[in-house]
Amino acid sequence: MAVTLSGAARTAGALAAAGAGALAYASLVEVRWYALREVTVPVLPAGQDPLRILHLSDLHLTPGQRHKVDWVRDLATLDPHLVVDTGDNWAHLDAMPDLMDALEPHLAVPGAFVLGSNDYIAPMPKNPARYLLPDARRRPAAPPTELPWRELVSRFRSAGWVDLSNRRDVLKVDGRVLSLVGTDDAHLDRDEFPAAGGPDDARTGGTPVDLHLGVTHAPYRRVLDAMHADDVDLVIAGHTHGGQLALPFWGALVTNCDLDTRRAKGLHGWPGPRPDQPGGAGSTWMHVSAGLGTSPYAPVRFACRPEATLLTLVPPAHG
Repeated sequence: MAVTLSGAARTAGALAAAGAGALAYASLVEVRWYALREVTVPVLPAGQDPLRILHLSDLHLTPGQRHKVDWVRDLATLDPHLVVDTGDNWAHLDAMPDLMDALEPHLAVPGAFVLGSNDYIAPMPKNPARYLLPDARRRPAAPPTELPWRELVSRFRSAGWVDLSNRRDVLKVDGRVLSLVGTDDAHLDRDEFPAAGGPDDARTGGTPVDLHLGVTHAPYRRVLDAMHADDVDLVIAGHTHGGQLALPFWGALVTNCDLDTRRAKGLHGWPGPRPDQPGGAGSTWMHVSAGLGTSPYAPVRFACRPEATLLTLVPPAHG
């Protein structure tokens, strides 16, 4: 006897097949489909030559990710003037050799960094539905595994990279003087915005500053507000993964912090529109990277390719 499926059953079957196909794509294809984003930011003083900043974020590196290591190493061919690393570099206790291999050519370039939560502690299994809550953080049932973050900081500093965890500093890059301010990870409530006007504030010295950069891992509103009040020219952040699972033609559903989803990745303004758009005259430029990795417990991306960004800073067109 022939069996005929109802319309509802056929629809359910089609949806299940589509869901399985989307999951396969997200876990086997897009999560390894690394993209280089190239973004121009009109923020330099008039008359200056372009300044190239390579923004690396959220590698979440684990041992054996050779393709990611090679792809990150190859970014050195972009010849950036400055490398900014906004944290969550690894996701495994034994990832140091692979991470140093990936970053080795970049450590020869002037750099600045902050740490993210997964630089301090190894990720733990988590129900992905928690990311839909207003605050996805929770107290772990068992003590987390601490990663060797002190050694990581020491290696970065030894290479000449500037540590901006709750501090200010200054770099001379391509003939320009860059003032920098950063915070430790706001997702762990480790952020303490450093006071302005002190001896470590490059803007109080006798040498003119060409650019004032703000660097943070997690772009919580309190950090962005503090950087905006500090007259930062450009904020550079990560953490959001661009939502990681996005809807085509809609975008991110979550940011894993209190930043709105329309700013989950890319170049924006804070607190209003971009400074080059109507209503954005009082805003600060902000770039949020979707990052290059994921938690090993949620190794999927959909409509949100893993990325690194080459920011080319130029003077405004009217400058």
